[in-house]
Amino acid sequence: MSDPHPARPAHEKQDKRTFLQKLAEFIHPGPDSKAELIETLADAEEADIIGPESRVMLEGVIRMAELTAGDVMVAAPRMDLVHIDAPYEDILHVVIDTAHSRFPVYEGDRENIIGILLAKDLLKLQRSPDLNLRALLRPAVFVPESKGLNDLLREFRGNRNHLAIVIDEFGRVAGLITIEDVLEQIVGEIEDEFDIEEDEGDIFGLADRTYRVSGDTPLERVSEAFGVPLASDDEAREFDTVGGLIAHRMGHVPKRGEQALLAGLKFVVLHTKGGAVRWFKVSPADAGGPAS
Repeated sequence: MSDPHPARPAHEKQDKRTFLQKLAEFIHPGPDSKAELIETLADAEEADIIGPESRVMLEGVIRMAELTAGDVMVAAPRMDLVHIDAPYEDILHVVIDTAHSRFPVYEGDRENIIGILLAKDLLKLQRSPDLNLRALLRPAVFVPESKGLNDLLREFRGNRNHLAIVIDEFGRVAGLITIEDVLEQIVGEIEDEFDIEEDEGDIFGLADRTYRVSGDTPLERVSEAFGVPLASDDEAREFDTVGGLIAHRMGHVPKRGEQALLAGLKFVVLHTKGGAVRWFKVSPADAGGPAS
């Protein structure tokens, strides 16, 4: 006699949805693509189910799945490197000027990355000048351009590294990527030591008698601070900030490391974000330097 209630095959999962749930899904089916899912998040925000910040972060997580290290890396020409045989004072100036916490170290050719130097480890050299810089280097991590950001973030968390050298298909150094670069794809721009509140000021004197100037500082304020007219009358009417004026003079949005001369002052780009200069380092221009 056959069993009136035969057992379900092991591979079949019992559908525990109620009739009303099945009917609701039939009338309003779920998203079939990432684009539809993102639209659903926008609808959820409009319906006050989630907040704007939550929607942005969730969209970032979804979009990040399609990105690779090559998509968000700092390209090789813009990398701030340290030579293994560089004098201590030179290395210290690089650290101060860029304000990074980690630096790839190379020997001979810039392609030959031999390790990573943490800025805080320079204190050990200051206390023990005879200490070999090689002894302070941390192992460098290398990843291919095609490395997915999801996998890279998992590795960053697992091995506690915060920086990786990106290699192209021919084994050459294509750039570098940090854990901050990855996280910013989810949460947006991460405030760092350069990002201060507007009411805290925008021009700062440094120990080496140079100045750090925010790119969005009004032209009038910079001219007043340094006692020189930076712009012509026409430019002053057209541009409000020093960053806007310098981008106009150069004909493009400046990249980190580029410099421009205005009214006897040298503006070196220290930090960029969101397609704009966030900070310049300003010092008197060298006599006879080319005008911008």
